[in-house]
Amino acid sequence: MTTEGMRTTTPATATSAEAPGEARRTAKRAIVGRLSWGLADQAASSMTNFAVGIYVARSLGVTAFGVFSLAWLTYGVVLNVARGLATDPLVVRFSGVPDAPWRAAAARSSGAALDVGAALGAVCLLVGLGLGGRVGPAFACLGVVLPALLLQDAWRFAFFAAGTGRKAFANDLVQGVVLVPAMVVAARVGSVAAFVLAWGASAAVAAGYGCIQSGIRPRVTRAPGWLREQRDLGSRYLVENVSLSGASQLRAYGLGAIAGVGAVGAVRGAELLLGPFLALLMGLSLVTVAEAARVLRQASHRLGRFCLLLGGGQAAAALLWGAALLLMPDRIGELVLGGVWHSASELIVPATLGVAGAGLGSGAAAGLRALAAARRSLRCQLFASACYLGGGLGGAAVAGTVGSAWGVAAATACGSAVWWLQLRTALRERHRNPIPEVRTP
Repeated sequence: MTTEGMRTTTPATATSAEAPGEARRTAKRAIVGRLSWGLADQAASSMTNFAVGIYVARSLGVTAFGVFSLAWLTYGVVLNVARGLATDPLVVRFSGVPDAPWRAAAARSSGAALDVGAALGAVCLLVGLGLGGRVGPAFACLGVVLPALLLQDAWRFAFFAAGTGRKAFANDLVQGVVLVPAMVVAARVGSVAAFVLAWGASAAVAAGYGCIQSGIRPRVTRAPGWLREQRDLGSRYLVENVSLSGASQLRAYGLGAIAGVGAVGAVRGAELLLGPFLALLMGLSLVTVAEAARVLRQASHRLGRFCLLLGGGQAAAALLWGAALLLMPDRIGELVLGGVWHSASELIVPATLGVAGAGLGSGAAAGLRALAAARRSLRCQLFASACYLGGGLGGAAVAGTVGSAWGVAAATACGSAVWWLQLRTALRERHRNPIPEVRTP
């Protein structure tokens, strides 16, 4: 039940044995520790996603890789539906709370994610069976594995909300270990569907391990109550998340129609080259929103600087990685991506700029999420998604695959500017009119 007018804070106090300066240093070390586990978890997740993409690209070629990419992007849409409804509200409202309310919220949140996976998985299964051809089996198999994929992701959110990022890292590590033999078996079968099933099987093992780690059983029957209680945030986060992943999906479909399925594979290949940063952006809310919420409760005047350091650091890292990719010899690129390398290498510069722009904007996005400014973040995301889709498809119509990549790079720069303008306005409003936080016991 939601309680209005109550504010839960964690004041930074100093005992006689601990000076204020030492208390601040202790708090900073705690933040660094939590962020370090977050980076470690994202590294594990990045390597898993990177390994899947590389293995499929090398095993099946650019056309089949394009089919796999369509299934992957569809999973991204469904994942963002589950995050918006089930796990984003958990991170915003239950980061750093006592254990009892966290456990109750995690049980209902994970149950809601499982429900979403089952419902949308059934839709994917039916669509896949109806499509047939090359694409149909991949979508049918995606429908089968969606519940496991979404439950595994829900545990990661829950662990970061509790400040136990090491458990999220261990969970992703388990999935990565199980994925190795699963990919070997899929390669022997030699189909996109087999790789989708192998990927889902590894997630199922990790999802089961998450239940053991947390000692929590997903409460599927309590999911409707969770969705009702969190609808003030969940409904807006749902639209926000789906607009982001939906724009990516529509761009992929449109690019395939304009320039062919091979173009989708080329774009996905370029994304794989920038995989560590794309995975970090996709999982941003796992670490940064929870941490921004803590900063807001403990020292709200530092939130803007925290978000700037976060976004600027990601943008700078993406630019450095892109520069390294430009210096990489062709023989190494061909060793990594096989036949996909030639077409993907032409997109490194615009893809890097696009990721850098998105990284910069993600810092402001984390701040708006921590402020629970769902209306502002929704407006930002709708604008950014419209720019992304328009730039991606408009560029494709003018100059094919390369034009699409440059269109997306320009779109992310515009979107990032809007995110920061909205965060600045939201921070000013908060300082003028502090609003009591909403907490659910």
